[in-house]
Formats: sequence, C-alpha cells, structure tokens
Amino acid sequence: MAICRLRSLVPLSKCRSLGLQSFPIRRFASSRIPSLLENVGFIGLGNMGSRMANNLIKAGYRVTVQDINSDVATKFSQMGVPIVKTPYEVAEACDVVITMLPSSSHVIDVYTGPNGLLQAGKVLRPWLLIDSSSIDPQSSRSLSATISNCLLKEKKGDWKTPVKLDAPVSGSVIAAEAGTLTFMVGGSEEAFLAAESLFLSMGKSAIYCGGAGSGSAAKICNNLALAVSMLGISEALALGQSLGVSASTLTKIFNCSSAHCWSSASYNPVPGVMEGVPSSRDYHGGFASKLMAKDLNLAVESAKQAGCKYPLTSQAQEIYRELCNGGHETEDFSCAFRHYYSGLDEPRGQ
Repeated sequence: MAICRLRSLVPLSKCRSLGLQSFPIRRFASSRIPSLLENVGFIGLGNMGSRMANNLIKAGYRVTVQDINSDVATKFSQMGVPIVKTPYEVAEACDVVITMLPSSSHVIDVYTGPNGLLQAGKVLRPWLLIDSSSIDPQSSRSLSATISNCLLKEKKGDWKTPVKLDAPVSGSVIAAEAGTLTFMVGGSEEAFLAAESLFLSMGKSAIYCGGAGSGSAAKICNNLALAVSMLGISEALALGQSLGVSASTLTKIFNCSSAHCWSSASYNPVPGVMEGVPSSRDYHGGFASKLMAKDLNLAVESAKQAGCKYPLTSQAQEIYRELCNGGHETEDFSCAFRHYYSGLDEPRGQ
C-alpha cells in the first residue's frame, strides 16, 4: 500500500539566498533532525536542485554541495555552505547523499565515473544515497544493486550496509522554491521511513512506490499523463479560440466541469489567463520542453520493454521533439500551445 506523509508549512517573510523569492518551508530544530541525517551532500544545483538544497539548509541540515558549474556552487559558498569539487569528496564528507541530475548518463557518471561516489570501491561512508533525477527504472535498479553489494566504513545506527532510494519529484521550479514537491520513492521501505523528514523538508508529500526502480517508473507514468493532459488542454483551447470562444471562458468551463485538470486549473498554457505560471512569463522559468521530451523518450522505451501500447505517448513524444528542434527546448513545456497549436495570447482584462 502506498505510504504518504504530509507536512505543515511555515511561511518565511524573506529569503535572500540565491536570489530566491519568499517561499514556505518547514523549519526543524537541530535536535529534531535524526543524527543519521544531519550531514547531507547535494550534487546537482540546477534550477530544481539549488532550491531543494536551499530548503534543506533552511531546515537546519548540514549540507555540503557539488556541481560542475562553479558559479552556482560559489553562490552557496557565499552563504557559508561547504563546497567540494567532486562527488567522491561529497561521499567522504557526508552520511547521506542526494543527486538531482539531468539524465541517466549523468547519474551513472556521478556514481561510477572518475571521482564518482563509488571511487573508493565497495566501502562507503554514506549509509543512504538518494537519486531524485528522472531516469529510466533499469538504471535505478542497477545502481541500487551495486550499492547493496557495498559495505559501510562504519556501522550507522542499525545500518550495516548502504542503501539507495530512487526518489524523483513531481513539481516545477515553482514547487521546488515553495517546498511543495511530491517525492515518488522506490527502494527499501525501511530506508524510506528513516529518510521521511529529509523528503518533507523539500516537499509536501512523499509516497512509497515499492522496490528499487519503482519511484523512477512512477515518475515516467506521471509525466506521460502530464504531457498528454497539457497537449489536450492546449489543443482544446486553441480550437476554442478558432471557433470564437475565448481561452478565459473555456478555462472557466473546464475548471468547473469534466475537463478539470491541473494543466488547466493550476498551470494554464495561455498567456494572459493565469498569473504566476510560465505562460505569463513568456514560457520561462518552468519545466523545459527538452526535459519533457526526455521523459517521454523514457516512457516510450519502458512501454516497449513492457510490451504495452503507447499511441498517445508516441504522439506526444513527436510533438515535443518538434518543439525542441524548432528552438523551444528551454521554454516551458506548456509552450506547445503557442508554438505547436499556434494559439493566441489572451487580451489582458478579457
């Protein structure tokens, strides 16, 4: 049965770190953080990772960071956060390591490449390794198996061997800032429960999905549904405009009828309909189309291996591939409304 833990949020009046806007996070007194979780290494300080690491710092964890981009690492250094040059150094300094990286190849390199987390061989200091990247389930399972064959330099509580969790997230940069991510976690249920406070310092919920690779599988399915939903809403809104019905009017109808969904009610793709979403910022600052295309590629490959039909996945994959090839790979995935369906901005005050 899925396990879900929710947290309460405490608003902050101000957050200057990394130039982030104010957002709610959960504060922990240092004495409330389990000793096994106090020293956390965070690798991958991109749009999502930097916000997640910042939330851990604000929650009272002792965080060490590493990223190949020295500029973003320097921002953390200016906050007084220790920075190191390699994943191996992170592993030597921390009891828990979290990775948030762009793709399977990046994750594998951070774990097994030169100066990687496993450079020391089969003896590790970290008892827990958490990968929050969106990667294929097969890679997640393979890395988990590799970690399970390692030993700890010294026993950590009741843990005699290290363990890995795959814990990708649902939520955009906005959710990462606000600390409202949802974690989908695969691996040891015992490790999931032990790391609960860590997840809930960065997100509103953490859902246990099953054994190794299950979190990665859940993320693929979630983003497949999200892509199809966004394309369906965009297609309907563009058609409505062509038939003389404004996007604002259709959105009101969708949101109180059977078409109600997140893509319409919380992340509307039409510029001018909703404030605070990427479409209101010329599709900047959200979930990049190239990342959605990557996740759809993973979904297609997983469907092939599972022997499942995937007509909608295939069509969505083609649309996002076309958007990326057209120069829109860094724009939010909701830009399909404008650049694929040729939808129009909503006049202000409509």
